[in-house]
Amino acid sequence: MAKKNSDFRYNTGATKVPWAAVGENYNAEDLMAVIKFLMQGEGEEYDKAIAEIEKKIFALSDISTPPGKLSLGDRVEKAEADAAKYLGVDETLFVANATSGFEIAYKYANLKAGDEVIVPAITFIATMAYPLSVGAKVVFADVDPKTLNMDPNDIEKKITDKTKMIVPVHIGGYPVDMDPIMEIAKRHNLLVLEDAAHGFGAEYKGKKVGTIGDFGAFSMHEVKNITSFGEGGIVHTNVEAMKPQMKLARFLGLDFTKKIKHWLYDISPITGKYGYSVATNSSTTEIQGLGLSLQIARNDKILAERRAAAEYLTKRFAENDAIIPQDLGNDDIKPSFHLYLLEIDPAKAGGDIQTLKQKLEAKGVTQIPHFGPLYRFDILKKLGGYDEDAIAATCPNCEEVFYKRFTHLPIYGLSEEQLIYMADAVLESVKEMQEGR
Repeated sequence: MAKKNSDFRYNTGATKVPWAAVGENYNAEDLMAVIKFLMQGEGEEYDKAIAEIEKKIFALSDISTPPGKLSLGDRVEKAEADAAKYLGVDETLFVANATSGFEIAYKYANLKAGDEVIVPAITFIATMAYPLSVGAKVVFADVDPKTLNMDPNDIEKKITDKTKMIVPVHIGGYPVDMDPIMEIAKRHNLLVLEDAAHGFGAEYKGKKVGTIGDFGAFSMHEVKNITSFGEGGIVHTNVEAMKPQMKLARFLGLDFTKKIKHWLYDISPITGKYGYSVATNSSTTEIQGLGLSLQIARNDKILAERRAAAEYLTKRFAENDAIIPQDLGNDDIKPSFHLYLLEIDPAKAGGDIQTLKQKLEAKGVTQIPHFGPLYRFDILKKLGGYDEDAIAATCPNCEEVFYKRFTHLPIYGLSEEQLIYMADAVLESVKEMQEGR
């Protein structure tokens, strides 16, 4: 392997005292443990197959050499190129998780105590973690009851002279209405960070979500549509001044284009919109990069299978007008179908979503009540200055849909029988509610 500027420690040439590229290599026994983890099983046939594989793995170890690099190497670069090609952009950065991608964007905005960031009232804590950590104020925009996404009509009401960013979240992989948000941001000179954690492959008006705002970040966590061995994230920026700094932002600002006296590199700050910030470490491994490339290659097939399941559920749920099924999109809106959004009309259903959840649980149907009003979390009470009831009064849609109308259903990895059973269970449960049972 040719020596790269970043490989400053690694012995890739002729030396009498080398510095090993990898401190401790993995061996055949380690690889067998990985195989058993990734392909779990039990029984006589499984044990026999494992024994045969183990024999061949140990034979292979005698004629093979370990990789020269375990992090931020060729596989990571390939994953970044594969993601960029899939998203239709020039380049992406592969980071430890989507939260790391958000942090890069927030640091470019030079977010500090007293600044304000507008986020949707319903999302995951990662969306607002960094602003809270630096003392910025999180302002909650109400949601569109049809999609649970940030309602563009509520954003402008909540902009002040302290607002620095708007952070729309593509909940469940359903694209946010980005055009009005981008127009508002441009008018008020605000940065837009797309939280596209659920949305890899979703499209809005011909563009992949996560590529429309100033920054966009995707999650490759184990529960997402595709993963990079359990964790990982892709981040993209449209900010020209930030593009050459992305790799610096990922790894502590190590700058190999500069050198201080008698040293191999310099440490550069990240130049943001209003000043400098310090980079942290969000490195990714070669194994993660390999895993991500493999799954990106089949993402369109995964999306098609998820869409087919969503179409089936939506068709079935049309049998009862008390059920408001997942919107399937159109030529302009193409969801990633990370989750299936199930809503009901409480007046027509004879009860609210809490009753339906209980009935589905009794029937063995998993739901995912994972996303709720962020302003109800204890962290905001402890930080002070957040009055949850006062905030709730400014987000009436959020209160209504969370407590009375919606839950999420699983939509992937189900057999045909399981999918049919889930649809039947929802229809039966709503009918029971309507009949007062």
